[in-house]
Amino acid sequence: MTNFIPIFPLNIVVYPGENLNLHIFEPRYKQLINEYHTAKRPFGIPAVIGNKMQDYGCLAEITELSKVYDNGEMDIKTKGIKVFRILELITEIPEKLYSGAIVNYPSNPQKGNPEIMRKVMTGIRELHKLLKVNKDFTKEDLELNSYEVAHHIGLSPEEEYELLHLLDERQRQEYLKRHLTKVLPMLAGM
Repeated sequence: MTNFIPIFPLNIVVYPGENLNLHIFEPRYKQLINEYHTAKRPFGIPAVIGNKMQDYGCLAEITELSKVYDNGEMDIKTKGIKVFRILELITEIPEKLYSGAIVNYPSNPQKGNPEIMRKVMTGIRELHKLLKVNKDFTKEDLELNSYEVAHHIGLSPEEEYELLHLLDERQRQEYLKRHLTKVLPMLAGM
């Protein structure tokens, strides 16, 4: 399925299920958020890596318009919905300040391997112990998916983006396991 979505490129990678708070101050994004909050429609957040907008991003819904300032700026809460791939960028839309894109939504199987996830979570806890980080996850280990833990294992923005466009949970779990297998011995040796 392909369709048009407005886009709000950011210098971060947003994953499905992720909650993200945003402060909206640019006129083009104030227009986008006002229109799409009222219509209760999602918008796209493509990742920007190395000052270049990437082909993949995450569709996001506005879950709350927290505050509107006198100058029209606003604080919003959003949640990632699903991965999209940009097929065509549309930089000029009549009567709109923001850009958009024609996108599709690739198949993205969510069934993971419980044994690999157990190893990933063991590695994450070991990593956090070495770094003296105290992070509690709100779900049991085997209820978590790769998107829910990816921001907590020291991936670079490029690696976070690579994970975003691995379109199978088992592949993402293996990717995280390999990363931890590489990083943990280096940290333990410091």
